[in-house]
Amino acid sequence: MDAYHVVLVHFPIALWMTAALAILWRAVSDGPLAQAVDRALVPLLVLGLIAGLVAYTVGLMVWPWETLSSSPLGRNHMLVATWTVVYWTLLLLTRWLRGEAVWHGATRWIMAGLALLGSALLGVAGTLGGHLAGIYTEVSSALRLLGWEVYTTFYVPTFTLIAIGLAAIALAAFGLWGARQRT
Repeated sequence: MDAYHVVLVHFPIALWMTAALAILWRAVSDGPLAQAVDRALVPLLVLGLIAGLVAYTVGLMVWPWETLSSSPLGRNHMLVATWTVVYWTLLLLTRWLRGEAVWHGATRWIMAGLALLGSALLGVAGTLGGHLAGIYTEVSSALRLLGWEVYTTFYVPTFTLIAIGLAAIALAAFGLWGARQRT
């Protein structure tokens, strides 16, 4: 049954990576093609969420929690996979609830940054899942250079804490700047 999970994860990966490209395109362009791509963004993110939830559920059915939680690699994969699904859900809600407003002013660049961050999360989740399935990539070598040994380390690496801190500061600064721009 693990083959089902391996096949299913490719659907949210493809849909969310396409959504990331759509967000980046829309962030840099107001042209008719970018606006047409933006109209497809919410349905694309919804399909990605459905596919992601199906792949996540099947993954839990394939590998029991006791098995996943017994190794740092399994725990890291579950942690990052959970973050990825939640992250893309929040990105969907942001675009859906804020509508066209996300493309005005500095928020377009925030959306672009969020798309890049979501793509990175997706890449890490896929890399860890690939390791569980015996498929190794160079992403794990990059993670190792950043201080995260995927086979033995179960923690939030220092670089991640720094990235979260910097992102929080940047988002707060963008929010304050945007609020001042409106008044």
